[in-house]
Amino acid sequence: MPEAEGSGRTPQGVPYSELPHIINADGLHLFCRYWEPEGPPKALVFVVHGAGEHCSAYADVAHTLTQHSLFVFAHDHVGHGQSEGERMNIKNFQIYIRDCLQHIDLIRTRYPNLPIFILGHSMGGAISILTACEKPQDFAGVVLIAPMIQMNPESATPFKVFIAKVLNHMAPSLAIGSIDPKSVSRDPNQVNHKQRFGVLKIWLSPKAKGRKLYFKDSIPTLQDHHRQSDSRCRHMNQMSWFIMEGCVYRSECS
Repeated sequence: MPEAEGSGRTPQGVPYSELPHIINADGLHLFCRYWEPEGPPKALVFVVHGAGEHCSAYADVAHTLTQHSLFVFAHDHVGHGQSEGERMNIKNFQIYIRDCLQHIDLIRTRYPNLPIFILGHSMGGAISILTACEKPQDFAGVVLIAPMIQMNPESATPFKVFIAKVLNHMAPSLAIGSIDPKSVSRDPNQVNHKQRFGVLKIWLSPKAKGRKLYFKDSIPTLQDHHRQSDSRCRHMNQMSWFIMEGCVYRSECS
């Protein structure tokens, strides 16, 4: 379901004209996946992958959901998987949210009357929260799997946060770490698949690392929405939340 034929190739050398994709506001191609049920769908589920991952890793989850008459769709974030962009180095975290809303709006035009759920893991969980906060009235529910809300204070020490912020300005592309594929999944097939696409054989820049370390500061809590807009807060509280291995801030709205 490409948005346009477009041109160019994926980081793996495959022409985008042969792949489902959308083109974001910056003109970058984002590789997409779509899993359709055999019959008419009852709802839409947008899957948001985590840092260093790609959407195809959630194929098993998607196939299970399609068996329950759900239409599942996803894309590789900028700088991930088969999408364009510098590998895991992004100037503004809001770009992830903007691209998600673009993709969701595109599918909504095809199924205007179906409820939409968003499912996110790790960094994808944080993106899901922020995406739902942008347009809470558009979502029927949010599923979070170990969402990245707050780093372990033993790992994200004040000193590391300070160094990350400094390096973000002085040398934003300097490599300071890497992700071991085996730490992301215990499934050998998944590990091999991630290595094949090269999304985990990358070095985290201070910018990416820093944003992960102090990302909690940029997450708007539901209390903020309550103060800013009673209507938006009501929408957030009417939304269904399902969280595994994580937590989410909730507010009391009258």
